[in-house]
Amino acid sequence: MVLIPDEELMRLALSEAGQALSEAEVPVGAVLALPDGRVFPGHNMTAALGRPSAHAEHIAIEKAAGALSDWRLEGSVLVSTVEPCLMCGGLAVLARVSRIVFGAPDPRFGAFGSVTDITAMGNLNHYPTVTGGLMAEEAGSLVRSFFRSLRAGRAVPAPESGA
Repeated sequence: MVLIPDEELMRLALSEAGQALSEAEVPVGAVLALPDGRVFPGHNMTAALGRPSAHAEHIAIEKAAGALSDWRLEGSVLVSTVEPCLMCGGLAVLARVSRIVFGAPDPRFGAFGSVTDITAMGNLNHYPTVTGGLMAEEAGSLVRSFFRSLRAGRAVPAPESGA
């Protein structure tokens, strides 16, 4: 088993969020790391693909499942810059993701403590371990500046170096 530090995975996820920002998407990035060390990145692509399911976490999970030709991602770690929504959290549970690590909480859609908590739901057959708040300020500032610019009618800000 190859253990990649959560901080390193979050830096990769932040890079993905920067890619989303450069494509005028909501700047959320995610990576899914398998126990063998392979890492599958994803960033929001809802506008580009015209699909409401094209969230960063969904894309990373689908890439990993496709590479394995298996929907079970046991032993994997999903790292997202923002707390996953109910759709992405549900997909992670169904895919048997072992751990979920996120940066900034999402007070509008967060499904791991902010709005609801999937891990508190009874009768599920899998419960991932969840840790929030990793590099939260860095992750949250990308999303806040994106929406601040949209509300002000300005162009979407360019990603800062390192994001």
